[in-house]
Amino acid sequence: MTVTARAEAAPELRPTQRSRAALTTGFVVLVGLLAVVCFFSITMGARGVGLSTIWKAFDDYDPGNASETVIRELRVPRTLIGIFAGAALGLSGAILQGVTRNPLADPGIMGINAGAATFIVFGIMVLGTQSVSTYVWFAFAGAGVATVTVYGIASFGREGATPVKLALAGAAVTAILSSITSAIVMTNVSALNELRFWQVGALAGRYFPVFWQTVPFLALGIVLALGTGRALNGLALGEDLALALGQRVRLTRAIMFVTVAILSGAATAACGPIVFIGLVVPHLARMICGPDYRWILSYSLLLTPIVLLLADIVGRLIISPGELQVGVVIGVLGAPAFILLVRYRNLAEL
Repeated sequence: MTVTARAEAAPELRPTQRSRAALTTGFVVLVGLLAVVCFFSITMGARGVGLSTIWKAFDDYDPGNASETVIRELRVPRTLIGIFAGAALGLSGAILQGVTRNPLADPGIMGINAGAATFIVFGIMVLGTQSVSTYVWFAFAGAGVATVTVYGIASFGREGATPVKLALAGAAVTAILSSITSAIVMTNVSALNELRFWQVGALAGRYFPVFWQTVPFLALGIVLALGTGRALNGLALGEDLALALGQRVRLTRAIMFVTVAILSGAATAACGPIVFIGLVVPHLARMICGPDYRWILSYSLLLTPIVLLLADIVGRLIISPGELQVGVVIGVLGAPAFILLVRYRNLAEL
């Protein structure tokens, strides 16, 4: 069978017009669902607000009105960060799973988020960096170092970087980096109090300055990620066939790893190292739309913010008037999903 025939024999990568129409309809539905979740993210919490209050907060803002201030200064930036950071984590997870052919790949599992967090804490605590737009570069460096380290460790041996070896290497690197982060933070009590919520992943306390300083990097990473769908489809056919079709595999992988570093680094700088969500949601997207990465990425773009914001809402309501940080809620929900993927590998074949 020729290369062209084999490429044409991959019907799963060439959806029919009917399936494309169904997927487009599903995408539109997800846009509407995300809008609904954003509405609840703005209105629900310890202080409930109604539509009239939301309208006044933007049309006739009264700084003396506590409810309107909560909406404009707390919940709107929190929701916007949830949208962009969630999209970044979902896309980075989908890209990692595609480029490594590893169903267990995720920025949290592979230590990328932990690397970004360690470098951020080092920049803040040791070098005195205060601006998000400055220490986000430390996040990119940490994410890149962690990615290279994990992949390098997993590559040792005859079998190369297998899914299990990548997961084990990621767990080991994450443990080391998390210990370093804790050691740095615990030397300063005030910093420990300030960063303890951020360390587990939090949307609380992330205001407009954080959003405006990270959104350019998040937007850049999202645009780059959405452009990798065709290349990921080529890699899905196998490295030999991708090379035969003219794809520059090494360059493609390098670009994708850089994209993941941008996405994970910016998301970690914005709301801390949130784990598991980038692992589970791409599999959910794959279950819905099949193996075409152009659709997997598009669906992950919307599904991940929906899941993240829903988890944030649950965290606000479950111990109201207190609050459970979104990273804790995602961890509680994501750990069983991770175990399920490990136990039933056929659920996550790539």
